[in-house]
Amino acid sequence: MTAVRDIGARDRAVERASYANREPERHTENRGAGGLLWKNANDLSILTVPAPAKINLFLAVTGRRPDGFHDLLSVAAPLLWGDSIAVEARDASFSGACDDPEVPSDGSNLVIKAAAAFAEATGWEGGAHFTVSKKIPVGAGLGGASSDATSALVALNTMARSPLDGAGLARVASQLGSDCALFLSGGPVVMRGRGERVEPLPKEAYRRVRGMRVLIFKPGFPVSTAWAYGRLAAGSPQSYVPGSRAEATLNAWISRSGAPAEQLQFNSMEPPVFAKFPALPILLEEIRRRFNLSARMSGSGSACYVLLTEDADPGPVCGLIREAWGPSAFIVETRIA
Repeated sequence: MTAVRDIGARDRAVERASYANREPERHTENRGAGGLLWKNANDLSILTVPAPAKINLFLAVTGRRPDGFHDLLSVAAPLLWGDSIAVEARDASFSGACDDPEVPSDGSNLVIKAAAAFAEATGWEGGAHFTVSKKIPVGAGLGGASSDATSALVALNTMARSPLDGAGLARVASQLGSDCALFLSGGPVVMRGRGERVEPLPKEAYRRVRGMRVLIFKPGFPVSTAWAYGRLAAGSPQSYVPGSRAEATLNAWISRSGAPAEQLQFNSMEPPVFAKFPALPILLEEIRRRFNLSARMSGSGSACYVLLTEDADPGPVCGLIREAWGPSAFIVETRIA
């Protein structure tokens, strides 16, 4: 499959305006936060790292914790598409830039927070400038900010000659955000706790989902993660899935050899988000009705996705998405890492 040109800030408006007249962007070369796409073997002062997006194949929110976070059980899958970050060594300070004007470049950016956390954890006295090439839309439920932060950690650890082992990287990543640690995996994982407890899928289940074709699509509006979880909490306790039932559902799917990913798909966040944004469930139901495909929302939205078979033609689905959501719709085809 051929990768097409990614969308940068300078031409994002033009690209969005032309979605109605072209095929979805395809991308299959991103290798996960742990894989350097390029580096000078003799000079670790300049690195480029991928920062993949993710989807939630299964997301059961089981309750609210005393610290304000939510407990969950999730199967999350990094994708072969996402952002990339160029990292250049500097003297004892951290700075950032991004080609998407919606992303802040000051200390509120999670990449800069990741750098500060790395320096505190390791005592590293160096600095770096981060240039983020943004492909993952903001407010999409695709993990863009968390992935960027995790990739920044990986790059700094490489520059500093690996003062943190895998467990150390996971510990720092988990302090930054609930879903940061999953991006260290390079493949589908099971997440527990608030998302910081990560383990790989069992091998047979892992083989079922790895490499699957995915069509990602997002409307022109974002959804705030904090707002979505707040709405979910407002409907408690009925809005939460009992932990024992969530575990039983996941274990049953894992134990059924060859069970397709579509039999696992679930998302606790859909009811509160769909109640506010009916354009999402209306389109997803139409995709199911017309094409017999399991279309779901990822994370807290607003991005949604469809799992495609190898011989599926995404063209008619893309046409329906554009018809429903207009030229502001974002569409990309990729694969699960």
